[in-house]
Amino acid sequence: MLLNGKLITHKNIAGDYYLMEFKSHELAEAAGPGQFVHVKCGSTNDPLLRRPISIHKADKDKGIIALLYRVAGKGTRLLSLMEPGDLLDVMGPLGNGFQLPKPSEKVAVVAGGIGVAPLFFLVQLLVNAGNDVQMYIGARTSQDLLAVKDIKKLGVDVKLATDDGSAGYHGLVTDLLPEKLQKVDRIYTCGPFPMMKSVAYLANKYNVPAQVSLEEKMGCGVGACLACSCKIKINGESVYKRVCTEGPVFNAGEVDWEC
Repeated sequence: MLLNGKLITHKNIAGDYYLMEFKSHELAEAAGPGQFVHVKCGSTNDPLLRRPISIHKADKDKGIIALLYRVAGKGTRLLSLMEPGDLLDVMGPLGNGFQLPKPSEKVAVVAGGIGVAPLFFLVQLLVNAGNDVQMYIGARTSQDLLAVKDIKKLGVDVKLATDDGSAGYHGLVTDLLPEKLQKVDRIYTCGPFPMMKSVAYLANKYNVPAQVSLEEKMGCGVGACLACSCKIKINGESVYKRVCTEGPVFNAGEVDWEC
């Protein structure tokens, strides 16, 4: 679905991180947790390619979509200059999102840095469904811890970890997990590749189903260019799958973490 959504709010929330909200009843109604939109970042053909950005929130009643993103290059820098009232050119929702658990299941959600972006929408739905949710958020510094207040407002217990010790546990967020994984039925994670690899290892060790949201550079966003292909294991053999259409969410045990 290709559409123009009117930008409602757009603000810098910390460092290079921005949060925007735009109006689109069609997109809000169709969006699922873990999906993304492909955003045109300028008014010209430079940059030529759209940028994939996870759907952070989707208010189906108000028809509002929120995107949480980090300025990482020319495209997102141009995007950060857009103002309320501007029209945002997007394709979406795209990709396969998270599979929701049974309402009775206890869930651990593990985010690293900007990886919290697609997980907030998921946590909202889990809380509304009655799941027991424990959230773990790790980042380099306290400034890189995102959406913490919003998640706490949902009534979710949040454990924090930072590499420099400026907030929460001083160390890796995965250090907080081992003993907790014996008490959960399912895990969801998104963040840096090494962090997700560690979560996948622990999930396998404690025999807990886990889903990961992968991030790869994308060209078309619809599976034609193959730029976002990643290695997935099927019956012990590695094959390539497209993150944009067959992901970005995969079962942790399927991902070839040694690629």
